[in-house]
Amino acid sequence: MQDVVLAMLAKEPAHGYELRSRMRDALGPLGEAMNAGQIYVTLARLGKAGLVTSERAEGLPDRPDRRVYALTPAGQQRVAAWLTEVSWPKPDLTEFHLKLVAAAAARLADPVALVDAQRREVLRRLRDTQRAALDRSVDPVAGLLLEGVVLRLRADLEWLEACERMWAVGDRPGRKSGA
Repeated sequence: MQDVVLAMLAKEPAHGYELRSRMRDALGPLGEAMNAGQIYVTLARLGKAGLVTSERAEGLPDRPDRRVYALTPAGQQRVAAWLTEVSWPKPDLTEFHLKLVAAAAARLADPVALVDAQRREVLRRLRDTQRAALDRSVDPVAGLLLEGVVLRLRADLEWLEACERMWAVGDRPGRKSGA
């Protein structure tokens, strides 16, 4: 969650409600279950870690003052590192989806390039797992686990192909042109 919040701030400083709204928009119906307090707890932790700063912004006549959060240089470095991380299947689908949305919105990276990097990692793991599954000395019980891993990795590849189709469309919001 921390990396997602940081990446959502990479585009521009924002207050907590705005960040929650961006994440809900990015997740569609899955975002409805998001706990609003989680954003503020995460922002407080990021502030303590020196990854974000906050300033009080004057509210409108009918709204109270708000805290506007912005990335520090250390926060910017963490976002850059997170975007290049390809340890699959560590991120769940929601986290990877939000990585693509944040990267495109803030023009931090080309979402298709991020999908390609993940695909290479999944293909490497699939190849290694298939080799292990073909080893005749593998216990059949362990072989069943390997079969499950192969099936999961194949499903992940199909989903990454769907991601690529979506983000390859040139008119996506935040999409880098010519990428």
